[in-house]
Amino acid sequence: GETIRRDLIELGEAGLINRTYGGATIPLMTSEPVIAERGLTMVEERARIGRGAASLIENGQIVMIDGGSTTYEAARSFSQLRRDLTVITNSLGVASVAGANPSFRVILCPGTYDSREASVLGEDTIEFVRRYNADVAIIGASAVNSEGPSDTISGAAAVKRAMMERSLSTMLVVTNDKFGRGSLERVSALSEISDFVTDREPLAGLRAAIEGAGAELHVFAG
Repeated sequence: GETIRRDLIELGEAGLINRTYGGATIPLMTSEPVIAERGLTMVEERARIGRGAASLIENGQIVMIDGGSTTYEAARSFSQLRRDLTVITNSLGVASVAGANPSFRVILCPGTYDSREASVLGEDTIEFVRRYNADVAIIGASAVNSEGPSDTISGAAAVKRAMMERSLSTMLVVTNDKFGRGSLERVSALSEISDFVTDREPLAGLRAAIEGAGAELHVFAG
């Protein structure tokens, strides 16, 4: 008991939990570092997720992909492994890396530029996305729990939903540090996710929720 209490105190002081009477809760994620900073963390984990996501994409497909450090790794990998994709994105980084593959057709969405995410957001972006159909939407998230993925930026969450609505399937790509957490705005229910791609097995509760929702879990561990 004393060991657990000391652990809770240390986690609370580190800002990783909110201590409550008799226990603790995990705080909501209200902000994230800018994308350039996020790209410097969990580098190998993101690379594994990216390669795993690329292995689930087929040549010739139409792919919608939103902005983010993990979705960027997915784009970088499928740009090296796949041919004849049509890539629709709101991310300048994704457009740039996908455009390096001469067999790809890359469609970059219009919108209001968000320098934190190196992406465009807003109503113009959403209306543009709704003009197209896709085989798969690849999205990231700031956090994911049994209620589904969520994001710290409302504009980003809206773009993700628009891409999901126009795609036959949705692939969620997230690193394990997002597990069991919530953020400002829920993107969707887990039941709207077709493939859950990550670098580590989720804890039993989240794994059960993923499987119960009908999503296929793909773990690409080191």
